[in-house]
Amino acid sequence: MKKRAMPLSSIVLALLLGVTACGNVTQHASEAEDDIVIYLEPNFFKTLYPPSAGFYANGGVLNQVTDRLLYQDPETLELSPWIATKLPEVNEDATEYTFDIRTDVTYSDGSPLTAENVVKNFDLYGKGDKSRKLTSSEQITNYDHGEVVDEDTVRFFFSEPAPGFAQATSSFNAGLLSDATLDKDTTGFAPGKATEIIGSGPFVIEDEQMNSSLTMKAREDYDWAPAESEHQGRAYIDGIKYVLAAEESVRTGGLVSGQGDIARQIEAPVEKHLQEQGLTISSHSTNGVTNQLAFRFRDPRLSDIRVRQAIIAGTDRDEILETLFSDSYPKANSVLSSSALGYQDMSQYYVYDPDKAQRLLDEAGWVRGEDGIRSKDGQRLTLNINEALPQPRSREVITKVQEQLARIGIEITLNPGDQAAQDADSKDINKVQIRHTMVGRADYDVLKSHLHSDNRDSLLNLDEETGELGDPELEKLLEQIASSPREEDRAEASAKAQRMMAEKAYALPLFEEPQVYGVQPYLEGFEEESIGRPNFYNVRINHDRLEESQ
Repeated sequence: MKKRAMPLSSIVLALLLGVTACGNVTQHASEAEDDIVIYLEPNFFKTLYPPSAGFYANGGVLNQVTDRLLYQDPETLELSPWIATKLPEVNEDATEYTFDIRTDVTYSDGSPLTAENVVKNFDLYGKGDKSRKLTSSEQITNYDHGEVVDEDTVRFFFSEPAPGFAQATSSFNAGLLSDATLDKDTTGFAPGKATEIIGSGPFVIEDEQMNSSLTMKAREDYDWAPAESEHQGRAYIDGIKYVLAAEESVRTGGLVSGQGDIARQIEAPVEKHLQEQGLTISSHSTNGVTNQLAFRFRDPRLSDIRVRQAIIAGTDRDEILETLFSDSYPKANSVLSSSALGYQDMSQYYVYDPDKAQRLLDEAGWVRGEDGIRSKDGQRLTLNINEALPQPRSREVITKVQEQLARIGIEITLNPGDQAAQDADSKDINKVQIRHTMVGRADYDVLKSHLHSDNRDSLLNLDEETGELGDPELEKLLEQIASSPREEDRAEASAKAQRMMAEKAYALPLFEEPQVYGVQPYLEGFEEESIGRPNFYNVRINHDRLEESQ
């Protein structure tokens, strides 16, 4: 086998790691003695506490170091056993779930994965712990408590039906952790503490360089992959080097120069360039809520449905997609992706018609001023949109929307700030009236996660000062999705919610958001899980193809 030298002294990886170094770029990323995959990631993780780990970079780490009770096929979305030995027994009203679990699993610190430990995981994830500033999981609804039945059986109880629980147990947001890890407070899951996060997964976090890199090594004794996996036992590769590469040009340059094996968030204009260089583009749907503009309809300017309809009719999504994106980004025809459970085609409500948009604004009493922007009763029709930093090309998307809506007399401004500022401002209807957003989850419950007042409340349906809901009917539908024991009833409630979102013009779906990776041709077996986070368990380095690439 060809000797491979880790290229940490090279100029490119020095840039990726954010340090100063000298040296010539002479070795390939995968030319070290060990098979270490260099993974270029645009963001560093924020937390490794599973219920709060929806952010792409968080899930990308947890997906390698934790196992789950069930496994969800990334293509069919079907559930199958993992740490559970079979699918759960569920009572008629979906308020009790009984799992048989393996008794041969251990965490990377040597402690056993027991029935007591599984219950401890879900008691924390289902309820949270305010004293430690640990939130409950938005994916686990109506949780009451868990119970150890015997050494290989656990049972979970819910105060109301929880039909989405089985799928929730397959998510990295329910990744199983050791007892010692579960005892931490929120700071124990933050950057700087990564090596202390103990899971039972195929990789172990060996080293962390704050806001720079993570090194994971394969666990030698790992032997409890999902039952559906043809590959069982230790991971093929020896480890993964997660390298922060915030600039897209640096990620692309790292791939082209051979200093990286795989990179996440390849922007659409670069896809063709990488393919011409012999790299593979791997794209996977996030199977949930589409990339969209959510209208906070309680805002006085947006309370008139005609204004919301005008924004929809005045936005040329085809121009946005043709200008900024590639075939990896299908146009959205609903608030749910076409691959999502319960999807309904609502494209008739999202037709570009600028003349109609003008008429609607005229009818609503918004009059153009000398600068072309409309006003009414002394108020300009100005609306602020957040920059969705984790979403692809958000600033460019909003700039295009800004240009298009200016033509019909609506002024769009971009909310500035880093992720913390965006998160804070997006909860304030006076600061952000239109939220650029999406949610990935392969279950009907994703609409509740997106819209319910107890979850993300992307529409800001709840007035926190008065406790009143702007649209109680929508809230009721979301609860039906999450609490109806029969799947057909959940599907029906989801269809009604999608139709309501379309008929009331509560959002403008833009595109079905994927995760797009650039992958070296010698890297085989790379795959994404059901919402597009990377999975390195089946990855191999084909050394014959590696030789050919030199």
